[in-house]
Amino acid sequence: MRQSMRYILILMLLLFTGSCDLLSIEDRPDPNGPSLEDLLQNPTRAKLANLAIGIESASRFELGIYLIDVGMIGREYWRFSSADPRFTGDLLGKGTAVLDNNTFYITRPWGARYRVVRNAYILLEALPRAADLNEAEKKATAGFAKTFIAYQLLLNLNLTYDNGIRVDVAGPEPGPIVSRSEALAFIARLLDEAAQDLSAGGDAFPFPLSSGFAGFNTPATFRQFNRALAARVAAYREQFDQVLTLLAESFYNPSGDLRTGVYHSFSTASGDLVNPLFFDPNAPAGDALVAHPSFAADAEPGDQRLSKVVQRNEPASLDGLTSTYGFYVYPSASAPIPIIRNAELILLAAEAHIQLGNLNSAVTLLNHIRNTAGLPDYTGPVTQEALLDELLRQRRYELYGEGHRWIDLRRYNRLDELPLDRPGDDVWRQFPIPATENL
Repeated sequence: MRQSMRYILILMLLLFTGSCDLLSIEDRPDPNGPSLEDLLQNPTRAKLANLAIGIESASRFELGIYLIDVGMIGREYWRFSSADPRFTGDLLGKGTAVLDNNTFYITRPWGARYRVVRNAYILLEALPRAADLNEAEKKATAGFAKTFIAYQLLLNLNLTYDNGIRVDVAGPEPGPIVSRSEALAFIARLLDEAAQDLSAGGDAFPFPLSSGFAGFNTPATFRQFNRALAARVAAYREQFDQVLTLLAESFYNPSGDLRTGVYHSFSTASGDLVNPLFFDPNAPAGDALVAHPSFAADAEPGDQRLSKVVQRNEPASLDGLTSTYGFYVYPSASAPIPIIRNAELILLAAEAHIQLGNLNSAVTLLNHIRNTAGLPDYTGPVTQEALLDELLRQRRYELYGEGHRWIDLRRYNRLDELPLDRPGDDVWRQFPIPATENL
């Protein structure tokens, strides 16, 4: 990823910061770097490759804040910071605190996602003029760009939910905020368009992908990743027949390795990014990431996924909160963070089967998740209600620290099941639209 970092910084100056507005390139001259006009009018294989590499790399920017947002509201962990009380104040709804529409926990991840989206639209705009790319390479690149646009929009929609997002951001003047249902429909259509492009994309991309895409770095295998994301979106839209159809075109393996999938990669190399959720599990309480006590307390005996947290040498306490466990999902600064992996696909299939009444099929899938975690087969009632409870439990433990629990409980109207750790705390349903959108 190091080769892309300088190019990303140039584009970040060329493009917008917190909102969807496009900045004038004349205001940000860089005689040593590419101008936006040059990129659009004279695209070459090398220029477009740099841009594509930058899109993937920049999709990691502010990912840590996004995961802190959804993980804290979902009571998966607490970010302790004596320097910034907003983590344990605003995000947990302490006392009279509310979510602010003009602070880092919404403006930074929101802006970072839209920067990637705009860069991807620039790539799409430049593609037709790239004389040194053949038609298959152009299709492959278009499928890559559209998939990343859809993925980035979905992350922002996960934050603002019923407040909606902008989806029309291809040009310098952004379109209106649209509803959640409209946004999900747009994202699904864009993923379908991308899948069609990838089907015509030949044997290789005209640019490299990072190690996080190992096994998914050709148009055909990247399409499997695209279809996996589309299955997630279909579940969010409660289109459960479609979930199963899409999974059949993805890398879904009902009895396979749960870790197989696509990841954000990180490293300690100079100029690259490190994993933003890597913390020493025994870090001082003034700057730590600690597991919510309920993760260990609620676990079944023998669940090997308890290795995702580590008993601290001493309890960490801050702002009326205490945890004896350090967060340890990502045990090094170079540990990858999943975008989507087979475990989630198996759980999506189980969810679809439960919703469609195929209860025995769901039990088989849930048992694979349980057995891999060292747990025996499920022995509870084989009813839709009981299996939905079991599904959400397995999603909680299997996907812990990957950004799902708050979203899962919200889409099943179960946010009231999340613990309130102090009198007066709140569980938020969604973030406000950032003030930088000037609505």
